[in-house]
Amino acid sequence: MENYPEGNTYKSHRKNSIITFVLLGAVIYMATIQVKAWWSEQSATKVTPRAVTPRGDLGEDEKATIKLFEETSPSVVFITTINLRRDFFSTNIYKMPAGTGSGFIWDSDGHIVTNYHVIKGADEAQITLWDQSTWDAKLVGVEPDKDLAVLKIKAPDDRLKPIKIGESKNLLVGQKAFAIGNPFGFDQTLTTGVISALGREIESVTRRPITGVIQTNAAINPGNSGGPLLDSAYRLIGINTAIYSPTGSYAGIGFAVPVDTINRIVPQLIEYGKVIKPGLGINIAPDSFVSTRLNTSGVLILNVIEGGGAEKAGLKATTQSANGKISLGDIIKKVEGKNVEDSSDLFRILDDKVVGDTVNVAVDRDGKDLNFEVTLGALTQ
Repeated sequence: MENYPEGNTYKSHRKNSIITFVLLGAVIYMATIQVKAWWSEQSATKVTPRAVTPRGDLGEDEKATIKLFEETSPSVVFITTINLRRDFFSTNIYKMPAGTGSGFIWDSDGHIVTNYHVIKGADEAQITLWDQSTWDAKLVGVEPDKDLAVLKIKAPDDRLKPIKIGESKNLLVGQKAFAIGNPFGFDQTLTTGVISALGREIESVTRRPITGVIQTNAAINPGNSGGPLLDSAYRLIGINTAIYSPTGSYAGIGFAVPVDTINRIVPQLIEYGKVIKPGLGINIAPDSFVSTRLNTSGVLILNVIEGGGAEKAGLKATTQSANGKISLGDIIKKVEGKNVEDSSDLFRILDDKVVGDTVNVAVDRDGKDLNFEVTLGALTQ
């Protein structure tokens, strides 16, 4: 038989449970009151900003960079290119933004220097100066082989601050470099770095080599093209032209056409609208023909221009007889003692020459090595 607790004992346990529950409720109630009181006290405490730690003076290096930007940024311009389109239905002409780029003020006459590829294919261009005033620009001249172009605006003298001109022949790897431009349309942007390498070579839009190019790690992005690369003396040392990047954005390698090239070409563009280039007075065969069909290196002369330096020196052109037999002309192997593997080598060697210079040209003529002294003439364009 099972045993059950007596009635009085059961009542006693129930009474104790009720007392315990009441006491527990009281404890919870008092704890809640205390938490509310603590929270009210905390909420009533006023939260203020932390005290600012004094900055102290700027570093000398920082001061120098700030001053450089203040001094040179008014010389940098923002370029907007425009294409004209005809409405198909109304035949009205409307303007369409084509792209943006950078440039810099060359002189107090309002000449603006930029990259050729910035304005290539544009119908119009507008220049925005440091004071946000905008001016219509006129194209003065271009040199696609060096990716250079000159525009001109009619702005008051007090708004034109020509950039200071430096030199690139004595630059050193490791010295500071500063780029100012308009990357992605953000105008008056300064980036800093160093000259990473010298004597680089890049290809122009005409596929001709641009030699002596400056490599820098100062950030250069789309829109920086045409802007100045400066040294710490606020002088122009190059024009930012290209970047090496799989994505098209900054990857730590930027290229600038050296100022010595700019300072040689821009005056000619202003005066003549083009560059008076020196040449041998010949027309040449495609490199692919020489390398694949003739299985050799060098530059094959197709034609000798009448009255040119090559004709006067006695260089031989390629000819074809009445029965169709082709007699190959001279194949240029060396100029000034430098090997000529293809047309790029020839252009590179002649790049620093001027009209009137005389150069030694070594050729292969029917298997014989011959040398000629050729006076360079002006190329016709």
